Amino acid sequence: MTKQSIFGRISTLVKANVNALIDSAEDPQKMIDQLVRDYTNNVADAESAIAETIGNLRLLERDHQEDVQAAAEWGNKALAASRKADELRGSGNTADADKFDNLAKVALQRQISSEQEAKTAEPQIAAQTEIVDKLKTGLNGMKDKLVELKNKRSELLARAKVAEAQTKVQDAVSSINVLDPTSELGRFEDKVRRQEALAQGKAELAASSLDAQFESLEDIGQLTEVEARLAELKAGSAKPQEALEG
Repeated sequence: MTKQSIFGRISTLVKANVNALIDSAEDPQKMIDQLVRDYTNNVADAESAIAETIGNLRLLERDHQEDVQAAAEWGNKALAASRKADELRGSGNTADADKFDNLAKVALQRQISSEQEAKTAEPQIAAQTEIVDKLKTGLNGMKDKLVELKNKRSELLARAKVAEAQTKVQDAVSSINVLDPTSELGRFEDKVRRQEALAQGKAELAASSLDAQFESLEDIGQLTEVEARLAELKAGSAKPQEALEG
């Protein structure tokens, strides 16, 4: 029953489409890990079952060989007893001849029994040999599947690492994207532009203050000239008055 169960499990696992199982899994990594554990455990169970089956087969083969040898030995003993009986009968010793003929019959009976036991064991040996061959083939298939699964797991881990590295690179690139106004470079550029505008504003303010100062100086000069001309007017108007009085 155990051997049949192991054989059924081996057959099922060998026929399993591991690629389909992995593709349909929600978490391929967990699925592969579980499959690796299952196949590893079943390979160990299969090896144990095959070893036991091979051991039983070798016992059957040994017993069969012993039965064949026993049949041959009993045949030789029957022949020797029969010849001895013939020899004794030829010498007139009928009583002893009959005894050896009886021994020959006993030997022949045991030869027949050994031959029957050997013949009975032959189908069992053939069946066990077939089972062992199938189990070995199935075991090799399971081992191939296990190697395939381990390669798949290594491939998946490598792909995951590459994907992780690519994600990090993409994140780094997008964090310094100069076209993104919210990026660090965009904010730095805005800051520089504001500083430049502020400096320009300050320069214009300073220039306008100087112009106002110079304009005030010009206004003062104009007032001074006006005062001077007014004085001249007053002086000129006083001279004719003085002439009239004289």
